[in-house]
Amino acid sequence: MIQITDKSTMHWYVIHTKPKEEQRALRNLEQQGYECYLPLLAVEKLRKGVISVIEEPLFARYLFIRLDASQSGKSWAPIRSTLGVSRLVTFGIEPARVDEQLVETLRAQKESLCTLPQSLFTKDERLIITDGPFTGLEAIYQMHDGESRAMVLINLLNKTVQLKIAPDKLRKANGE
Repeated sequence: MIQITDKSTMHWYVIHTKPKEEQRALRNLEQQGYECYLPLLAVEKLRKGVISVIEEPLFARYLFIRLDASQSGKSWAPIRSTLGVSRLVTFGIEPARVDEQLVETLRAQKESLCTLPQSLFTKDERLIITDGPFTGLEAIYQMHDGESRAMVLINLLNKTVQLKIAPDKLRKANGE
């Protein structure tokens, strides 16, 4: 017997995952037959001295799950014990329901979120040089110079000088 689910009783809710386990929770929930959505964002990361683009969750530790609120719907009980899941987000005892339009808007924006990576450093951002002859000096980020170097400005003897430096020799001045 095929059970037809009434779409009017289906709503999006929010799952809070364990730290850095969004993908694991997504995979395990989908294997149990739940419809889920994890919005991803392309970002630049420094890996072994090389800038690479990876996809990260748009909302760290959160993903969306579509559940049937009717009595005939799939049980919500297995969600709590799913690997990677911390809990279903609630306000008091009520599960936090998300507007359908929000999820659809995020899905529509997926292309732009994943194709234009969020830069590791932004133009005019204050950085600190962490290695080499200029260690400890403040620098102002200008742009990437190819794949393995960044162009920064430093103040040397009261003069602004351009310097090309490996990105792994820089850190954000605010300590990130």
